[in-house]
Amino acid sequence: MASQNTNKKVHIISLGCVKNTVDSEIIAGGLESAGIELTDDPNQANTIIVNTCGFIGDAKQESVDVILEAAQLKKDGQLEELLVAGCLSARYKKQLTLEMPEVDKFFVTEDFRRIFKHIAAKPHLADDPDHRRKLLTRRHYAYLKISEGCDNVCSFCAIPLMRGKQRSRDIESLVKEAHSLVARGVRELMVIAQDSTTYGWDLKPKRYLHELLTELDKIEGLDWIRLHYAHPSHFSRKLIPVLKNAKRIVPYLDIPVQHASSNMLSAMKRGLDADGLRRLLLNLREEIPNLKLRTSIIVGFPGETEEDFETLMNFLDEIKFDRLGVFTYSEEEDTSGALLKDDVTQGQKVDRMDAVMQLQHGISFEKNQALIGQSLDVIIDAKDPENDDQMIGRTVWDAPEIDQVVYVSGSLDPGSIVKAVIEDAGPYELYASAKI
Repeated sequence: MASQNTNKKVHIISLGCVKNTVDSEIIAGGLESAGIELTDDPNQANTIIVNTCGFIGDAKQESVDVILEAAQLKKDGQLEELLVAGCLSARYKKQLTLEMPEVDKFFVTEDFRRIFKHIAAKPHLADDPDHRRKLLTRRHYAYLKISEGCDNVCSFCAIPLMRGKQRSRDIESLVKEAHSLVARGVRELMVIAQDSTTYGWDLKPKRYLHELLTELDKIEGLDWIRLHYAHPSHFSRKLIPVLKNAKRIVPYLDIPVQHASSNMLSAMKRGLDADGLRRLLLNLREEIPNLKLRTSIIVGFPGETEEDFETLMNFLDEIKFDRLGVFTYSEEEDTSGALLKDDVTQGQKVDRMDAVMQLQHGISFEKNQALIGQSLDVIIDAKDPENDDQMIGRTVWDAPEIDQVVYVSGSLDPGSIVKAVIEDAGPYELYASAKI
């Protein structure tokens, strides 16, 4: 079979969220183990797979643009076959098939078996004992996707339409995969799902996130475990002692609140009102004093009044999240939000987003300034491409790609965790020297 695949060269383009990254890693690992050559250069590939995102308008447009760019290579280069997978393909497969004849085949999310069979001419299974993900991240960190799909009905979100109902993996398989990743040099594990706090509710018998985290925390050789996408409405108090007392789970929690006006939270179908959110967040900080909180905010949802927005700003000023991302509302067809009148202008949405970021800029700067003089654990990610005498790393309070970085002077090994003294700070970056 290897000889049959000798001339195959596949380039994978992975768009969107880190859950998509894991899917691309599974595709890459399956193809490589089937004897297919992977290339980082799209101009050298005779097959390109675009793993698309279909979450919001901008992401959908990016996916379409990338597909069309790849299609141009069929005219200008040696590309013979263009394949499209992922969320955009899953949601709009029939429409895209008609509108994009340049694409040879469309696959839906988690369509690994059909992709392997199509390219490698064999039904290589993603769960074969010899299967290994080919990590697309830096070798010292990886994502552990604990479930697929989502059972929530948030009125702004189309993810359940693309990825289906929640399907959790069993604890034993997740622990086994985590051990395998550690054996390959992974030191930091990011636990991800569409809603990590409902992990295991669909299993029989039911399992729970605190049980999984307890088992992961026992893995020798793993230094940091980071929890993402904890839905506030489903946050169990049983998680608090696990987060507080764990050896490897870092004091960092990604908990998207989306808004802080009870009117908006109800319209968004988020489950908790503003008072419930406030109690949860203040309780978390009281129970775990060194915890840093990341959140996501949506502004401009239909019906958001100036009073609603002022309530949100006051809440953000009160809670002072350590990390924050803000998005303007984008209508998604077939969601319940699309049935509402989008009565907030694009200009108002942008102004509100800018106001949130300006507020967070000041909060982040103040928090970072307070770190000057402290000695912190920093994981080294890479050499600074703009300064040969400097490395780029992160504290335990920062996830890769989405949070701030630490610039550390000197030459250090990527993947190493060092003690670094913070010497200066901006709103979204720290400057440090490693302690020898």
